[in-house]
Amino acid sequence: MAQLLRAGYGPEAIRHRVKRGRLHPIYPRVYAVGRPELTRKGQIMAAVLACGEGAVASHETAAELYGIRHRVTGPIHVSVPSFSRKRVRGITTHRRSPAAASEVRKHERIPVTTPALTLVDLAATLHSDRHLLAAVNEADKLDRVDPEALRQALERFGRLRGVARLRRILDRLTYRMTRSELERRMLPLAKRAGLGVPLTNVEVNGYEVDFHWPELGLVVEADGLRYHRTPAQQRRDRVRDQAHLRAGMTPLRFTHGQIRYEPESVVETLRVVAGRARLPAA
Repeated sequence: MAQLLRAGYGPEAIRHRVKRGRLHPIYPRVYAVGRPELTRKGQIMAAVLACGEGAVASHETAAELYGIRHRVTGPIHVSVPSFSRKRVRGITTHRRSPAAASEVRKHERIPVTTPALTLVDLAATLHSDRHLLAAVNEADKLDRVDPEALRQALERFGRLRGVARLRRILDRLTYRMTRSELERRMLPLAKRAGLGVPLTNVEVNGYEVDFHWPELGLVVEADGLRYHRTPAQQRRDRVRDQAHLRAGMTPLRFTHGQIRYEPESVVETLRVVAGRARLPAA
């Protein structure tokens, strides 16, 4: 309604246009022009306007706008300034912490929390770590925010709800071991998988590899980041793997985070791949 008033329409003119079907009430003091049907972005913008000055799309709704989460059923989520007591039926409102007051921007012309704050909000509300990991992954792939920049952003949010959980998630994405620690953790996993002691840090097919089992034709590399790899890094990895494949070998890649936090998955993968390598040729 504030936009209509600024455009010179008084209350009587607004009531007249509602009666004639030119304006359609969506929320109190929020109207659609021409037709009552709204696009999804129109619905979100209407909800933000209904919640008053300083309101922004947030949580699941912000994640939807950024493309890092699919649309979910339920109300639109809007964050309002900490001093606001605005409540609108059909909209879930969250009072924004002063620590996050500046973490807003416009996306598709809609006021919304920044990608970093959106992920913190998701960390405070999502029940599944898997879903939160997927959201961080999508944000990285879409260049909304990468794990390293996100970790730095967390320092601005203090003890905001969701920060501690998101930091734990990021530990898995950005975990990096020293070479000695990598070997110390990887060798027992290989033993549990039934593999012998590998050669470490040796040249194979023109490349230095982390672990090599010559008798199995198996090469294992440990990557530093789970998600954030530049196109150039990805290309180099593919070229390395293709060189091993051309030589009739099996290349495997695990992240440092997988070796540290998901050892059972690493053991099972090694066991299966090694078992195939031992099968006699047909």
